[in-house]
Amino acid sequence: MFDYLRRVLSKDEEKEFSADPLPSEAEDHAKKLQVATAALFVEIATSDGDFSEEERSRIIKTMKKEFSLSDECVNDLVGLSEEKVKDSISVYEFASVINDHFDKKEKLQLLRNLWRVIYTDGKLNQYEDRLIKIIGGTLNLDHKDVIGAKLFVKQELGGG
Repeated sequence: MFDYLRRVLSKDEEKEFSADPLPSEAEDHAKKLQVATAALFVEIATSDGDFSEEERSRIIKTMKKEFSLSDECVNDLVGLSEEKVKDSISVYEFASVINDHFDKKEKLQLLRNLWRVIYTDGKLNQYEDRLIKIIGGTLNLDHKDVIGAKLFVKQELGGG
């Protein structure tokens, strides 16, 4: 699965698809969307300089729930996403995939899940706060949507 995800996302290896049975276009889009989503989770989790096991567990749990994936697939996906994040220049490359496939309701759900990852450690770091606002903007969401998602999660977690 890990190799498959790598091939799906690697532009340099597009020729390799001609030798392998081609995945359906829907499967290809689904895998790219899963990696983009996981990458945003990893971006937000690492933005404060500490990617804790609790944050990793939250990401894995969320990805399993949102995409109905197996443990092995999610672990591979998070590992691949960590690599993608290290190689990325900005969150736009991940957000653009999400913009192509998510409607506003799905983007708001993603935003709430990003806030849940942020609040896994119980506090909001200035870098996390700045990055989630950038992500919200790249997802074409209003600032009020970002704040609304934050307040929703804080209330859900009993913090306000």
